[in-house]
Amino acid sequence: MSVPKILIVEDDLDMQEMMVSFMQKNGFMVIAANNADELTEKLKSERVDLILLDVMLGDENGISICRKIRETNNIPIIIVSALSADQDRLSGFEVGADDYIVKPFNPQILLAKVKAILKRGTKIASLAYRRNTNIYHFNDWIYNGKKDIVISPKGFQISLSKKETKILKVFLTNSHITLTREEIANSIDDNRIEDETLNLAESRAIDVLVGRLRSKIEIDTKNPSLIKTERGIGYIFSTEVEVKDE
Repeated sequence: MSVPKILIVEDDLDMQEMMVSFMQKNGFMVIAANNADELTEKLKSERVDLILLDVMLGDENGISICRKIRETNNIPIIIVSALSADQDRLSGFEVGADDYIVKPFNPQILLAKVKAILKRGTKIASLAYRRNTNIYHFNDWIYNGKKDIVISPKGFQISLSKKETKILKVFLTNSHITLTREEIANSIDDNRIEDETLNLAESRAIDVLVGRLRSKIEIDTKNPSLIKTERGIGYIFSTEVEVKDE
């Protein structure tokens, strides 16, 4: 089972420490950022399931940051703000925030909001790559999301099964991020219960599918350079991916 990872963006270090400690005690993985630049770096290098975003970040504004995130990312966002007026709340929702909580807040209320959004938002986020019709370039390979075809560096179309294609999509949209076998299983089965742990046979089935994908896009399957194994966790697509609009 994949433990949800929360990114807390807060420049008040006392508040940040309190929020980090509270969310960790309630079973979440937590990382923190003090400003927009650190947030951007975390999103590039880490798997993030939900962002708690403060409105006032020194010279930065959480509303504009939220708007920028929404241009490229569907990660659930809860805005945390000392501003309680209806217009302030409306501004947050207008730029794509999933919820809004006012300081000072009851931590249990925040926890309830986080759990509710993750419960309904995980399925939505996990489906985003299926609707994606971008074109992806990686190591001289091309995946055309609109035509749903894979082109090799030599210009040949490679035949992938539906499940292999779904796995490739989720790797391309999460490059340099370790994916658990459960997350990969979610990507190929719309009816799967999101938090259900895989049994040994199911885990082995994922390994077999990844192995088949490797056999078609790796030069050396015994020493893969694209899809690498993260022992005890899952797999990581460890190459740069360039995304172009359809």
